[in-house]
Amino acid sequence: MKATIIGGGGLVGSCTAFALQFSGVIRDICLIDANPDMAAGQALDLQHGASLTTDQTFTAGTYRDVSDSDFVIITAGLRRKPDESRLQLINRNVALFRQILADCKKAGVKEGATVVVVSNPVDILTYLATKELSLPWQRVIGLGTQLDTARFRSLISARLKVAPTQVNAIILGEHGDSMVPIWSSATIASLPMEKWPGVTPNLQQELFDKTKGSGAEVIKLKGGAGFAVGISIRAVVEAVALDRRQVLPVSTLQHGKYGLTDICISVPTVIGRAGAIEQIELELWPKEKMALQKSAQVLKQTLSQVLAG
Repeated sequence: MKATIIGGGGLVGSCTAFALQFSGVIRDICLIDANPDMAAGQALDLQHGASLTTDQTFTAGTYRDVSDSDFVIITAGLRRKPDESRLQLINRNVALFRQILADCKKAGVKEGATVVVVSNPVDILTYLATKELSLPWQRVIGLGTQLDTARFRSLISARLKVAPTQVNAIILGEHGDSMVPIWSSATIASLPMEKWPGVTPNLQQELFDKTKGSGAEVIKLKGGAGFAVGISIRAVVEAVALDRRQVLPVSTLQHGKYGLTDICISVPTVIGRAGAIEQIELELWPKEKMALQKSAQVLKQTLSQVLAG
């Protein structure tokens, strides 16, 4: 299998390639970047480690590489400023993203390929990619709240001093300010988290606030997130490549689950070889469902501004 990473010279793109290197699922990894030297340097650095990991090739390429790629992973974009919401990025990123989509269409995305959108604001850009690439909606997957969910679980585990892999909690909705924590189904080692010693409504709010602000915190401390994003992307790619049929909180075009339509937003989604196989609707607490629907309304308002512009 081949994956082409658009924006592969940058922090997120290179961390994605590094995560895929240790996965070993993708045979050929191609990096495209507006700065060709950066893409070439990252590819060379990764290739130097190939003999110590798995048998893979890393190359710097062009949009022509999109045509034979099984995965097109779009990470290119302008970074979010520390005090800027992800939705505020839209005015600076939409034009760039639409040019990327045009270049992909010109090269030709092959039948059966999966497009993974990472660039922010990811929900809005995933919608644009779904509409403008003329692919089945199941084949366009936004990273969505997959990253927020990973951060959420890690913060819970650290605070409660339990193993991160035994924390099962999920964030749905917008990858941004209106994201929704789903406490109703949160567990630790399959035990209800709300009954765990020390868990109170105040603690839950504190952990969620930290989750929501963690992206800005990383940006403030080191300039941008990379490692956790790359690992989150790897999970989506592996779910497709290995037909794992994992339920992941990724952003895809909605068709009525939770009362959501004609918007890309994160809901529990079965991911496998065919892409987004099924969106799952389970009973949530009423306040969680209302918050999810409100999150969709926030995105629709922004989307209407984009389409009007």
